[in-house]
Amino acid sequence: MATPAPEMIDPAIFEHLQAKIDEDVQVREEIRGILQSLDRQCKPLELDHRRIAVSNIPLQPDPPMRFSLELIRRRRRSVCAHLSTVIKPAEESIGQQLQSIAQLAVVASKYPYYRYNGMWSRDVQNTCFAIVLCTWLGGYARADAGPQPGRLLTIEEVGEIMNVPVNLKQEDAFHLSIEEYLQSLISLIEELARLAVNSVTLGDYHRPIAISKFVKDVHAGFQILNLKNDSLRRRTDSIKYQLKKIEDVVYDLSLRNLVPRAES
Repeated sequence: MATPAPEMIDPAIFEHLQAKIDEDVQVREEIRGILQSLDRQCKPLELDHRRIAVSNIPLQPDPPMRFSLELIRRRRRSVCAHLSTVIKPAEESIGQQLQSIAQLAVVASKYPYYRYNGMWSRDVQNTCFAIVLCTWLGGYARADAGPQPGRLLTIEEVGEIMNVPVNLKQEDAFHLSIEEYLQSLISLIEELARLAVNSVTLGDYHRPIAISKFVKDVHAGFQILNLKNDSLRRRTDSIKYQLKKIEDVVYDLSLRNLVPRAES
């Protein structure tokens, strides 16, 4: 008896798969477009810190800029006397970033969080970093307390500024994760280590002491955490090197009698 010929495979199977692929590509392109805009708004500007350190030329008004971190870093030499000229434009720029975050949240919340979160996690970290840095300099003042330089925002406070939920467990939606918040704190420490060095060069001998105390407290907080052996854990290990850099600056100031012994 002859073996019956096998039935032809239904092409609809692969047509359905292609439709799913096309849908995924479309979603990724939509997210990528938002992230490109966000990246332009919060992309850090690499500066030649030696040029900043030796420059003592009075600052000229900056042209309109969207990069909040660039605004802060380019005006770092004026932080001591002209914080308002740094903070206000930075807050305005961060506001533009938050508009992109809001667009991202609308799109991302339509799909499972972990399906696409690898695309935006770094950009969300950068925005979070801009917020905690601006706050540390005295931005995002509380209505009842005024500017508070040296303040560390909690993850809940950052989420409130970003207008996104934090650390969602029961709901599969866009949110600010604990890892993204911690990564932004490490970036903050790295930036403050550079600020400590530049502050001394520009004659501000008390700011490195304040930075040292702040970073020591944050480092102590990280020591409490039981982190997995991943990129966050490895990056956390770098905090001690940043702290040593800051302590070396403070120690040198004390040796030169540029600050009271009690402060150092």
